[in-house]
Amino acid sequence: MSEPNKYYKEAKRWIEQAKEDLSSAKILFDAKRYYLVCFLAQQIAEKALKSVIYFNKEDLVLGHSVRKLVEWASKFDKRFKDLINEISILDSYYIPTRYPNGLPDGIPAEIFNREAAESAFKLAESTIKIVTDYLDF
Repeated sequence: MSEPNKYYKEAKRWIEQAKEDLSSAKILFDAKRYYLVCFLAQQIAEKALKSVIYFNKEDLVLGHSVRKLVEWASKFDKRFKDLINEISILDSYYIPTRYPNGLPDGIPAEIFNREAAESAFKLAESTIKIVTDYLDF
């Protein structure tokens, strides 16, 4: 058997980190750090989707928008198209979960609640499942 190509290796690196982040998000959820769970959910989806794009032999995958990345991934497989409307909400967690000036008042630790974190976590978890089913490794 030949050695996996560089795209396979890069895809594997990205999905493995997404899985590690999912484990960390669970710990943060249990610790009631809901704002961080929301941010990590966005990061998990971003990394998982980037793994799909690298797997499809793209050399440079830039950007942080989950919506743009899932649209890109949908060019390779239609199952990602079904995710577009569902996971796009994660883009709204990219900045406001980390910076007080991303909110009109208060701080992220006060604003993001259990319900938001639970929903974000489930979206991240389902994205990883769809991606790992697609990658089949």
